[in-house]
Amino acid sequence: MSNYHIKHLEEYFQVYRKSVRNPEAFWEEIAEEHFVWRKKWNNVLSWDFTKPEIKWFEGAKLNITENCIDRHLPTRGTKTAIIFEPNNPDEEAEHITYFQLHERVSRMANVLKDHGVNKGDRVCIYLPMIPELAIAVLACARIGAIHSVVFAGFSSNALSTRINDSDCKLVITSDGSYRGNKTIDLKGIVDKALEECPGVKNVLVAKRINTKIDMKAGRDKWLQPLLDEAYADCVAEIMDAEDPLFILYTSGSTGKPKGMVHTTGGYMVYTAYTFKNVFQYREDDVYWCTADIGWITGHSYIVYGPLANGATTLMFEGIPSYPDSGRFWEVIEKHKVNQFYTAPTAIRALAKENLSFVEKHDLSSLKVLGSVGEPINEEAWHWYNNNVGKKQSPIVDTWWQTETGGIMITPIPYVTPTTPTYATLPFIGIQPALMDEEGNEIKGNQVEGRLCIKFPWPAIARTIWGDHHRYRDTYFTAFKNNYFTGDGALRDAVGYYRITGRVDDVIIVSGHNLGTAPIEDAINEHPAVAESAIVGFPHDVKGNALYGYVILKETGETRDRDNLRKEINQQITEHIGPIAKLDKIQFVSGLPKTRSGKIMRRILRKIASNDISNLGDTSTLLNPEVVQEIIDNAL
Repeated sequence: MSNYHIKHLEEYFQVYRKSVRNPEAFWEEIAEEHFVWRKKWNNVLSWDFTKPEIKWFEGAKLNITENCIDRHLPTRGTKTAIIFEPNNPDEEAEHITYFQLHERVSRMANVLKDHGVNKGDRVCIYLPMIPELAIAVLACARIGAIHSVVFAGFSSNALSTRINDSDCKLVITSDGSYRGNKTIDLKGIVDKALEECPGVKNVLVAKRINTKIDMKAGRDKWLQPLLDEAYADCVAEIMDAEDPLFILYTSGSTGKPKGMVHTTGGYMVYTAYTFKNVFQYREDDVYWCTADIGWITGHSYIVYGPLANGATTLMFEGIPSYPDSGRFWEVIEKHKVNQFYTAPTAIRALAKENLSFVEKHDLSSLKVLGSVGEPINEEAWHWYNNNVGKKQSPIVDTWWQTETGGIMITPIPYVTPTTPTYATLPFIGIQPALMDEEGNEIKGNQVEGRLCIKFPWPAIARTIWGDHHRYRDTYFTAFKNNYFTGDGALRDAVGYYRITGRVDDVIIVSGHNLGTAPIEDAINEHPAVAESAIVGFPHDVKGNALYGYVILKETGETRDRDNLRKEINQQITEHIGPIAKLDKIQFVSGLPKTRSGKIMRRILRKIASNDISNLGDTSTLLNPEVVQEIIDNAL
């Protein structure tokens, strides 16, 4: 049992060594002891990264929802499975027990079956962060349908592309959604998307904002009356361990989004095991991940990982700044949250606000803080540690990807000593390698290279839906017999890993490889700076020079801009060296970001290079209006 819950550093090293010496035996033991299977596997693992083909727990039969719900009913039936915290703090929070979740998932599953959804069919879910979203995901898994959740902030164009790519036959949406003091017309977006989607036969509509919407006869139906009539029990479809569980789209560095396919058995085992250890979850804890279920973080660490452990998981509909910037801290106090998992973007935004927003709330319930989505810069790490964790709650700076299914490099709280900006050590079973550009592994410590993984882990994505060639070309051709993450990393003197950013964000200036993340960290430490983004632009002498987009903390900052530019470059010189100084610094009010908080550097590169004829699709940005403003003031 000790393998399942690691409590000491020595134990981590012991278990880690065991997990990489004999991965099959290690994962077999975890899978056997902690999950329910309808039939055991014939073979733990077969793999070939050249094809690439990976199979875990071959021949095993199971249903993931029996592991996430049914098996908890005898001992945890009345325990809260999901806490729903609405956008409006005056609306009452909802506590859904495991018994209630079982019934609601069964009803939803039966509604899907009544609408012709069968095992293997794809269902698109385009919902706000309301309980129906988690329930719809689990209902698909219950009947063996493949869910494709699309974040309910994507445009109709992005939605139709995803629906058509995976040929979804049914869409679940709502009349609209709340976002702070705004409402969004989700149904209108779906209607527009479906003009391009002949394959969709039915649309089920949840009521959330109670506005008048168009319902297309024969296609659209209100969801609640169907749920009320549906039978409250649904036998779980028996799935093969390698049957697809879901498709989740991630934007590629080139155009078309990639539909990453995750399968059932390995994904379940890995997300459950990482959740238990990375958050040190205990029986009566309340765990909150602020992500949207539209992203992999929400799939793995709001729904599947927590529920497979019988946890209480919190779903938050709102935003961190509504009704004011104290909302996150108010929710933590209200629900006595023990583990809190959020993104550096949110931390940096909240750090700009008055500290009283944090200080007036009791955060003493917190035991673990997490960070996800991008490397957390040092300033944000310290702010989070000092003001939210009060130096009592360790920060787990987790590195992973949509493609990896679960957390890959991370501290284990109260086990791994942390260092700001370092994701620290590989998780159990993960075998990272740093590669040089020729494809040779760089051994030893205090080295930097391209981050690869040498051996499959149970939650690795198996393919890109409908495009296995692209899967192979994107992840398995750059470094033979390795999964290439697309990220650069450095390994320090003690073997800790620090992610230095996407390799395509490495800029070669005068023959030196410069990662953008460390330069941005240096700039962000300037007291006047809130956030920055660095890109390269062509330079006659150096090949590339550096262009910095900088957001100031005080938008009305009246200080001499030229002096400010000098100070920023001085800061970079001190942190990294004069080689990393910026040739151009443009002060901006915002940066073009995707809805998951990633800076769209492609657009910034084009503006810096004065190549604005084709900026590509900006409709999926959180703030498309900022692009024109940056162009108008470009240097």
